[in-house]
Amino acid sequence: METIDINQALRQIHQLLENASLGTEIMITKNDLPMVKLVSPYPRQKRPPLFGSDKGMISITDDFDEPLEDFKDY
Repeated sequence: METIDINQALRQIHQLLENASLGTEIMITKNDLPMVKLVSPYPRQKRPPLFGSDKGMISITDDFDEPLEDFKDY
C-alpha cells in the first residue's frame, strides 16, 4: 500500500486516482495519521493458484508405466 501526505496528494491527485483504479491501495495521511484510503471499487481478479489447481482433474492408472503390447517390436 502506498502512503502519501494530503498536501502532496492534492498536487498529484490525477495520478493517484489512476493508480487506485489499476488496483493500488493508497493511504492519504494528514499529520502522519490516516485520513482516506483510495481503492478501486472493482477488486482485481486473482488468478488461481499455480500448484494444485488441477487437483481431481487428472488421474493416472496403476499400469501407466507398463509396456504397451502394440509397441513391443519397436
